[in-house]
Amino acid sequence: MAENIWRDLAAALRDDRAGQRLLYTLLAVSVLVPLLNLGVGQTSWLHVTNYSMTLIAKYMSYAMLALAVDLIWGYCGILSLGHGAFFSLGGYAMGMYLMRQIGDRGVYGNPLLPDFMVFLNWKELPWFWHGFQSFPYAISMVVLVPATLALVFGFLAFRSRVSGVYLSIITQALTYALMLAFFRNDMGFGGNNGFTDFKDILGFNLQAPGTRVSLFLCTALALAGSYVSCRYVVASRAGRVIEAIRDAESRARFLGYRVESYKLWVFVLSAILAGVAGALYVPQVGIINPSEFSPVNSIEIVIWVAIGGRGTLYGAVVGAFLVNFAKTYLTGAFPSIWLYGLGALFIVVTLFLQYGVVGAIGQWRRSRLRRATT
Repeated sequence: MAENIWRDLAAALRDDRAGQRLLYTLLAVSVLVPLLNLGVGQTSWLHVTNYSMTLIAKYMSYAMLALAVDLIWGYCGILSLGHGAFFSLGGYAMGMYLMRQIGDRGVYGNPLLPDFMVFLNWKELPWFWHGFQSFPYAISMVVLVPATLALVFGFLAFRSRVSGVYLSIITQALTYALMLAFFRNDMGFGGNNGFTDFKDILGFNLQAPGTRVSLFLCTALALAGSYVSCRYVVASRAGRVIEAIRDAESRARFLGYRVESYKLWVFVLSAILAGVAGALYVPQVGIINPSEFSPVNSIEIVIWVAIGGRGTLYGAVVGAFLVNFAKTYLTGAFPSIWLYGLGALFIVVTLFLQYGVVGAIGQWRRSRLRRATT
């Protein structure tokens, strides 16, 4: 069984030249960035600052999130406008672990209760916080909480055959409802301030250079693993079925495929990827709050995928990096008009680059090759 999986995976990657280039680029970044951060003096122009390394790691977390959306939208036709909810839930699960690690080093010195609970006069730790002092338990919650929500939501939605714009609106309502809930102080998740002031992870200081590099490498490895997993899925028999569902759902159902089961399976897998991305995002950025649930954030994810190239996987990664780099640059260079620049980028791609940036590059290469052979 394992040999068959490895053989199929090797075949899927062998036929994916763009994916190979992406993985090689990730490998190069994983080697060069830590090396230039730790091994080159701060006075050198080759030095990569801690801020830059954290920024690249944040982009890689976003790229995992974009992969999750492309898997269900590009290959199964499920346009989710609420995937920020799964990302945020994974982030909150990791944040709860990091808050428990603070212990008596908080502002109020309470060894059991986080500072925000002491401030709000909580007398005991809520039941759902128990267990988060353990890293394995927290990691299991990073996976199980988004997966459970996706399972319940997807089962109800797909069984009722909700699809198209109606499903998109419901997913957006889901993340908006969660945002409102997490803003409440009595929910036990820090209210509008969320979680911050993290100290340690697995006993290592989060501000230590070695810890930052380790988190960076874990994020790069997780992105590579997510890409390989998604490529394996879409190249498999199940992947061909979900593409058939995307192109002709009624025909796939008529042929005897359990459409709802395939949709539910890929939706849950996508939610898990988003949750893991959120868990990697939080310790590096240093904060998680209810604004991550904002429907606008979920819409931005779809923009990343559309600009990069829907239904390609590597295009989603390119789109996440491209849009977030543009956002970082524009917010610094043109703080008053950066939203207009981002909107213009999306409009140009939508009107003139139907298949995104990587699709346009692929079409240009094919036309160039045809001209060269004629």
